[in-house]
Amino acid sequence: MAIEVNAVPFSYVAHVLAIAGAVMVLVWCIHFRGGLAWESSNKSLIFNMHPVLMLIGLIIIGGEAIMSYKSLPLKKEVKKLIHLVLHAIALILGIIGVYAAFKYHNESSIANLYSLHSWLGIGIISLYGIQWIYGFIVFFYPGGTDAIRRESVPWHALFGLFVYVLAVGNAALGFLEKLTFLENSGVAKYGSEAFVVNFSAVITILFGAFVMLTVLSRAPPEDDYSYSTI
Repeated sequence: MAIEVNAVPFSYVAHVLAIAGAVMVLVWCIHFRGGLAWESSNKSLIFNMHPVLMLIGLIIIGGEAIMSYKSLPLKKEVKKLIHLVLHAIALILGIIGVYAAFKYHNESSIANLYSLHSWLGIGIISLYGIQWIYGFIVFFYPGGTDAIRRESVPWHALFGLFVYVLAVGNAALGFLEKLTFLENSGVAKYGSEAFVVNFSAVITILFGAFVMLTVLSRAPPEDDYSYSTI
């Protein structure tokens, strides 16, 4: 299914939302939560790495990777490489972000994997990794036959969008979970920090929506193997 509208304008809106989302999560974690650290006596600074890496990595860079196939006026092979590399960066940052949450929990003597957000997170990062490996093997190296690639394109695209939608939803769930903990610890429900967190979640959802609109819109003429096959 494809919308008979140019994908590029939707992608421009997504880029703006991506910048806004990245700025807001950094403002939250650095200004309101005290900063970022991999090693610190203040374990909360370790946790702060988690939302930054997950949003900027898995959600924003992952979304840009998806849109690259439908919005860049480049040849198919170039777009395929950009798509692959951006997804690899998103996956690596996502894995580090998940590890940061485990590191924070372990060093703070907090149980792991007790929430729906954490259960979904492990599943999503695993599916993301499987999707990337499959795409690398079939579409990049060593590469499948033409028949396998033709058959794989719509399923690869559909599965990728499914995983990405799950990731966006789980990110919003993560913002909600963390803000609930903070409010129970004394953060004002109508204070500046609460608004920053809630708006970060809203922007994350809007970014995901415009990624989807970009994907479902008309691609540039050079686009041969694209999401328009869905």
